[in-house]
Amino acid sequence: MPKSKVPKKRMFRDFSMQDKKYIKRNNLKRLKQVRMKVQREWDVSFAEIEFLLWAYDLQFFTIDYASKDLGYNKTNLSNRIIYPLQQRDMLYKHFNKLTPSQTMEDHLFRDETKYNYRVRYAITQRARLLVQAFYRELED
Repeated sequence: MPKSKVPKKRMFRDFSMQDKKYIKRNNLKRLKQVRMKVQREWDVSFAEIEFLLWAYDLQFFTIDYASKDLGYNKTNLSNRIIYPLQQRDMLYKHFNKLTPSQTMEDHLFRDETKYNYRVRYAITQRARLLVQAFYRELED
């Protein structure tokens, strides 16, 4: 067993902090406390917070892309996370089903038409503020 370099006078403490030169970043240490605080203040679940953290750097996304990237079932993701967030104004339809054009080139060269178009969602400014508040709390 290696010999400890901790002074004997610290032997009866509950904890002893590691020297700063050995620890580069430790922002996630308070993850649980920050998560609980954000959940209380913004009235969101942890799964919704995780989803917003994932979507923060995207301009828009489809449910198909989100479910594949996150490893969720498409139906569960849409029913449990996307639609509740949309009802609370944290997500909106960036491109709706009526957006695709009706030009002949679009019908010839695109897989998606007016009838099978997948809606593109994006996070709102309110959701961006939530994510920024979450990161700010972690850094404090």
